[in-house]
Amino acid sequence: MRRSVDGVDIDIDCIVIGAGVVGLAVARTLALHGREVIVLEAAPAIGTGISSRNSEVIHAGLYYAPDSRKARHCVRGRSMLYAYCETRGIPHKRLGKLVVAREESEVAALEAVAARAARNGVDDLRFVDRAQIAALEPALSSHAALHSPSTGIIDTHALMLSLLGELEDNGAALALDTPVVSGEVWEGGVEIVTGGAEPARIVARCVVNCAGLAATDVASRVAGLAAPPPQIRFAKGNYFGMTGRVPFSRLVYPVPEPGGLGVHLTLDMGGRARFGPDVEWIDEIDFHVDPARATPFYEAIRRYWPGLPEGSLYPDYCGIRPKPVEGDGDFIIDVATPGIICLYGIESPGLTSALSIADEVASAADEVFG
Repeated sequence: MRRSVDGVDIDIDCIVIGAGVVGLAVARTLALHGREVIVLEAAPAIGTGISSRNSEVIHAGLYYAPDSRKARHCVRGRSMLYAYCETRGIPHKRLGKLVVAREESEVAALEAVAARAARNGVDDLRFVDRAQIAALEPALSSHAALHSPSTGIIDTHALMLSLLGELEDNGAALALDTPVVSGEVWEGGVEIVTGGAEPARIVARCVVNCAGLAATDVASRVAGLAAPPPQIRFAKGNYFGMTGRVPFSRLVYPVPEPGGLGVHLTLDMGGRARFGPDVEWIDEIDFHVDPARATPFYEAIRRYWPGLPEGSLYPDYCGIRPKPVEGDGDFIIDVATPGIICLYGIESPGLTSALSIADEVASAADEVFG
């Protein structure tokens, strides 16, 4: 029912733009807070962007700057996510992972990871030496490693379906094929104009921009923001699959590299291996994986797994990470404009952090409603 707040006609409490894992988590939490919510998704299905193009890893919180949103939400979100999966039967596994120093010169980098993880509240890491590594993963070649038992994997699609079911059970709605064409911030509300088969004009007390790769584009279409959206660079990460099975039961990561975590080995819920991502800076969104990139993949993987068979890698898929050009690379949750909350640069560990991010956004939304 249409109602007026501060002289503005209001259609609904909250609009969430984007039905990836973060958008769905935010909408669910807002609905649990008793808000009327509609989720607008430009694509014909949920989670077709960043959420369906990642390694599906539940991160422990090792790498992120202490006191950053990434560190805080990853560590808290990991605990929340495991609890959510366990109580709702979402497929997941606590496989653990090894972060490897392939030679003695990388041990200092490993120690830096351990120190940062400790400052972030990760209390279950342990150093393992060459003999212990051989006992854990005989095929792995490494001088030393960090063992992270709380790292795991998850079926992301099952998680998103669960979040969708819960938000709908609590009165929220999802509108697919509904792109945001424009918007305007008013005093007391935000108007959003949608396209698609059934164009509409909706006015909400609070709008949350969770559009992922399109978040800055969506924000640029909304008049009245207190500041323009940040400039974003796209870091494309290519993944290669492997024919046959790998002789590993845990995830294997090299020490981090600029822009990413290095070409690492992850496993899906069926035990299938995939390697990646690398870092390829791009100007436009492009999901093609160049088969020629396999050459440096072989080199990177064989540094920790010399037994990788020649000719076994094939192009699998790629993801794209939105990285702010300015600042420290942290998640950005912009609440500068009353009535609209914009999430920028939500990349890894966004999946792990989703439930925790949703709590921060819901608290910011509570300030809008007073």
